[in-house]
Formats: sequence, structure tokens, C-alpha cells
Amino acid sequence: MFKENNHFYEKIGNKESICIDNEIPFEIPESWIWCRLGGICNYGQVKSVDSAEINDDEWVLDLKDIEKGTGKLLKITTKKEVNSKSKKSCFFKDDVLYSKLRPYLNKVIIAHKKGFCTSEILPLNFGEYILPQYAKLILMSPYFVDYANQCSYGTKMPRLGTSDGKLAFFPLAPLDEQKRIVEKMTKLYIKLNI
Repeated sequence: MFKENNHFYEKIGNKESICIDNEIPFEIPESWIWCRLGGICNYGQVKSVDSAEINDDEWVLDLKDIEKGTGKLLKITTKKEVNSKSKKSCFFKDDVLYSKLRPYLNKVIIAHKKGFCTSEILPLNFGEYILPQYAKLILMSPYFVDYANQCSYGTKMPRLGTSDGKLAFFPLAPLDEQKRIVEKMTKLYIKLNI
């Protein structure tokens, strides 16, 4: 995506650039850029692991272990404690763990170490130019939660599909500004005891 003559354009592959002004969710500062979530992280590219390959003492994360709306980890359980037999997704330290199931519950955490999670949680790696804490703030923002809810499919157990997740707009700030935003939000959360 790029901005030219006060208009936003997107070029996909060899196709001609198209104007996407009517798709841009809101205005962002000049130094920021709009990206598609699938273009800045490994959205939907998950390494599945058989339960037999997970050691008994390794961390196995389930949705119930994440507090809704706060991004707090409630507890850490091992494979032995949960006795899970289903396939799991592998994640690593600093991956942003995003729950695609019932996105209105707003369950997002940052992994503090390697582990394994239910397939309803997507481990997202944003690389070295996007802070995991900043990505978490965006994914938990009312803007993104609204987007995920609008795109969700299924009535009883709605979830954000992979293609819609990849197409989500992501407001990307320069790295220094990401750091400032994360610091200010961290201080605010401490004051509000969140």
C-alpha cells in the first residue's frame, strides 16, 4: 500500500494499482502506513504438532487460560496437567497469540516462552520491526475487534477466517513511535490496574 496525491493505493502482484480510499478505516499520522495483516506477519501459517511430540512438562495454552478483554494470562498448564490428545500449534517467545474463536471475547497475549496452543489460537510472529506489544494493542483495539466480529462466520462458535484475517488493515507506526505508544499504554494500564 502507498499514498500518492492524498489517495491510498494498493498493488497486488503484477496487477495495476487500485485506489482503496473507500476501504481505509480511519486517518493515521503521515509517518504511519496502512498494511494488510497478512503482509506483516505469518497469519495462518501454523506449525501443527501431534500431542505425542509434546513433552509432559511443556506449556499447553487453551482459550480458558486467557482472560477476556484484558490480555492477561490466567494460568500456565503443562501437557501432563491437561492430558490433551489433540494436535496443537507451536508458538515461540514473543509471538502474539490471537484467539480467532469468538473474537468479541478479545483474547490476545504475548508468549513469554515457547509452548503449544489449541488450533483456535493463532501464533503470530511480526518480525523485528513491529513490537509484539504494539501488535497486541492493535489486535485488541475496538477497531480490530469490530472488524473481526463483522467478518466472523458461524453462529454458535463464530471465528475469524484466515482470508479475512489476512486482509485486515493494520495501522503501522514507525518503530520509535510504537515504543512510545507501548510505554504510554503500559503506564495507563498500571494506573487503571488492568
